[in-house]
Amino acid sequence: MADAKVIPFDDDRSRGSRGAGSRRRSSAAESAPVGEGPGGEVQPLPVRGAAAQDPAAEPEEPDEPDESPGARPTTEGGGEEGGEDGGLERRVAAGLSFLRRRLTGDYEVDDFGYDAELTDQVLMSLLRPMYEKYFRVEVKGVENIPAQGGALIVANHSGTLPLDGLMMQVAVHDHHPADRHLRLLAADLVFVLPVVNELARKLGHTLACAEDAERLLAKGELVGVMPEGFKGIGKPFGERYKLQRFGRGGFVSTALRQGVPIVPCSIVGAEEIYPMIGNSKTLARLLGFPYFPLTPTFPWLGPLGAVPLPTKWTIQFGEPIPTDGYAPEAAEDPVLMFNLTDQVREQIQHTLYKLLVQRRSVFF
Repeated sequence: MADAKVIPFDDDRSRGSRGAGSRRRSSAAESAPVGEGPGGEVQPLPVRGAAAQDPAAEPEEPDEPDESPGARPTTEGGGEEGGEDGGLERRVAAGLSFLRRRLTGDYEVDDFGYDAELTDQVLMSLLRPMYEKYFRVEVKGVENIPAQGGALIVANHSGTLPLDGLMMQVAVHDHHPADRHLRLLAADLVFVLPVVNELARKLGHTLACAEDAERLLAKGELVGVMPEGFKGIGKPFGERYKLQRFGRGGFVSTALRQGVPIVPCSIVGAEEIYPMIGNSKTLARLLGFPYFPLTPTFPWLGPLGAVPLPTKWTIQFGEPIPTDGYAPEAAEDPVLMFNLTDQVREQIQHTLYKLLVQRRSVFF
């Protein structure tokens, strides 16, 4: 049966289209006797339907679908196309495809063991709640990191456990406009611990040596280093935010050889997650650790004492220090390396003091 056009009875739009003259005629008709028009002539009785409409009025057009840019197409069932059901189906399909690739080995890792797919889809998703909800990290100056090419990011190190490096990695991954990934240089201990070793390799970490750092920088990667090492991460709470010695300046020599900029990075908030009030050197020697921390909660509260305090973090990337203007032999100049190392260290320390003055509270 063909679609029939329904014309509403006594349509307001029909009356409105007749204008003022039409209203005057209606008033005259109401004052005339029933069955007679204004001039006395006999008027036909009103007829329902299409005949009752004003011939001068334009016919009503059928409703057309909204084709504006913000409109969403609908399905036959009335739901939005690509809505929750469609989104869920796509997520399930993507998850199954990811599992298939992992089980069949159809994924790529680089020479250092970095697994980009696993990092983006799984490992960063596991770290992000701690970054966003627990430590509520605020990032500043991320635009100082180059959009392309190699660069060496040098940061302070603290917190008893190396969570500061992981949070810095998430900050670059999630906030850099060019979607860059940070490759951290880690200590030997990281790569002898079971499980930790595999996860570190998948995240793109590699051994803290000049050879690996130069290879990554030559490939145009962002490389992160924390020159304080165990001296920084294992220092007592009374020395918080006081930078330790930056080694022998090996990171400066690496940057000079590759001609890449050095980006200082200052991290505030990590010092207080495990306030280290003591160090059991005997247990450290027995376990093969550089130190064994004693905090107000660990080991007194058992596993609960290993939960970090929910401090408020700020990570600020400073202005890059260029190294491409030096001659190739400058990498062997001890005086130049000392001066550049001291410049980087002083810039990080100055920024730490500035951020501490601006901080309202350790936890807020």
